Amino acid sequence: MQPFDYRPTTRVICGDNSVDRLGEVVSELGGTRVLLVSDPGIVKAGHTDHGAASLRDAGLEVSVFSHVQENPTTENVDVGLQFAIDHEIDFIVGLGGGSSMDCAKGINFLISNGGEMKDYWGVGKATKPMLPLIAVPTTAGTGSEAQSFALITDPQRK
Repeated sequence: MQPFDYRPTTRVICGDNSVDRLGEVVSELGGTRVLLVSDPGIVKAGHTDHGAASLRDAGLEVSVFSHVQENPTTENVDVGLQFAIDHEIDFIVGLGGGSSMDCAKGINFLISNGGEMKDYWGVGKATKPMLPLIAVPTTAGTGSEAQSFALITDPQRK
C-alpha cells in the first residue's frame, strides 16, 4: 500500500468553544468586512452574538443578516444579497443550522457570479471565484457545512 497525502478543500475546526477562533480564522483568510448570516432562533439563543464578538475581537467589521427562515427562499437570498452589497462585504460566515448556511451560500453565488438563484440549479454553474465562506453549524443536521450544495426554495415554483 502506497502512502498518500489527503488535502480536503474543507477545513474542519472542532472542540469546545471553537467559535471563539472564528475571528482568528477569518483574519487568517484575509477577511475584513464580514457578512454573518444567521436566523432569528440562533440570534435568540445568543450564538450569533457569540460569533460576532469573536469577529469583532479580531478587529473585523461585522454586518449581521438574520432574516433567514427555515428552508430559505430565493427572497431570503435576494434580501441578503442587497444587504451584503450595501455593506461591501468581502467574507461570508453562515452560522446556525442548514438554513443559515444554505442562505449564506446562495448569497455568495449571487454576489460573486451575478444572476438569480435559478441560474445555479444543478452542478458546476458558478464560473467566477466565490468569496471565502466559513460555515459554523450549531446543530447536528444535514452536513451543509461540509459541502457546496444549498437548498433554496423558489416560492413561485414551489
